[in-house]
Formats: sequence, C-alpha cells, structure tokens
Amino acid sequence: MKPPATAPSSPTSPAASRAAIRAVLFDLDDTLWAIEPVLVRAEGLLYEWLRANAPRVAAAHTAATLRERRMALMQSDPLYRIDLWKLRHAALTEVFAEHGEDVARVDEAMALFSEARSTVDLFADVEPALQKLKRTLTLGSVSNGFADLERIGLAAHFGVSIAAHRFGRAKPDAAIFHAACDALGVAPAETVYVGDDLQLDVQGAQQAGLRAVWMNRFGRVLPQGIVPDAVCRDLHELADWLDAQAAQT
Repeated sequence: MKPPATAPSSPTSPAASRAAIRAVLFDLDDTLWAIEPVLVRAEGLLYEWLRANAPRVAAAHTAATLRERRMALMQSDPLYRIDLWKLRHAALTEVFAEHGEDVARVDEAMALFSEARSTVDLFADVEPALQKLKRTLTLGSVSNGFADLERIGLAAHFGVSIAAHRFGRAKPDAAIFHAACDALGVAPAETVYVGDDLQLDVQGAQQAGLRAVWMNRFGRVLPQGIVPDAVCRDLHELADWLDAQAAQT
C-alpha cells in the first residue's frame, strides 16, 4: 500500500487558509503525461520531414543544433519565452531563409510538429481521477506549452484551459493563475494548482494566492525553501488529499 500524500507544514504556506476548495487547476506536461518522449518523437518526425522537404537545412543542422538555435533566439525577445510555438516557427524561418529553402513551407513543418506535440500517452491515473474529481470540483488547466487538449481528448474535463502563448503571459506570472480563477468564478484561496515545476507551478501558484500541490511523479527530492501544500505521486493521491481537505472544512 502506498503511503498517503505528504502535506508539509509551514506557517507561510497557503494551507493555513481554510477556505473550502472549489476548483483545481492543472499543469499539463509531466503532470498529466510525460513530455520528454513526446518531444523526442515530435522532433524526430520534424527532422525526417526536413530531410525530405528542406534537405539543405537538414544537411546543415541536427536536431540538437536546431534546439541550440531556438535557445539562442529565445534570449533575443521576451515574447519567445511565452510563445513557444512562435519561437519554433521563427527559428525554422531563419534557417530556411539562410539555406535557401522555401520559407512558406515552415507552416507545413509546424503543423506536423504541432500534431506530434499533441500525441501523448496519458498517465494511467489521469482519466479515472479527472472523472472522479469533476463530480465535486471545477477543473481547469494552465500551461506554458501549446498542447491541443481537443486532440488529446481532455478538453471536456476542463471549464477553462489557458495557454501562455494565447494569453500573453506565462507562469509564474500571477495574472495567468488569476485569469483561470476568474474564468471559473472562484477565488484564488478556493483554488489548488497542481504541477511538477517547483518554481513555475508551486511557488508561482502560492505567490498568486492559490494552494499548490507538487506532482512528483519521478521521485525527485524536494529542495529546502520550497513548501508545497502537498506532495503527490499521482492523481489518485491528489484526490485523497482533496478529500481530506474537504473533511476539515
């Protein structure tokens, strides 16, 4: 039997606020599915497309050097740290132009990548846990990525889904958390955010006035100085913690 989700104790933790929880917001990548295999597959498919359709780019670059190009471009404009789709599109446009390939075909390349980016394997607990949670709570998602929840099949679970590249601000900016709360008609103090990133998700949500659950699916060590309201290894543990919170209010 697995031990229950842990709930670190801290006088500064929002857990001290006993407002009843009415809504749960979710991160996506590495919270509802593992992102690394998705990106490896998507970038592999894109590179094969480049070999066939933009051979001069493929001859000059590997997937790794294209990634380095994106990272360098990201530093040139704050917008690219928010809109990762636009970052990829701009980087491909640059290298297509440099190597004499048809830049009009970048849209085709991005369509292929975007479809692969939204071809994910949900963690086994996701569907049953979301079905259970939405019986008593309002659910939503807030993500810095650009996964297509309609394609993935999760959109119907969420009353709101906010993506940074459309909203114009990214986690950990409080505005993106508050926009999701406003859309669901709940106060931040009545809302829990669930995510895997300790800075963007846990600290970002807590600084915005939400409670925050660290989804630690990969056995990472919690560093000193960060105090989630709870630590869970899957959504079943999250549901148990939420049940316990409801019993205390």
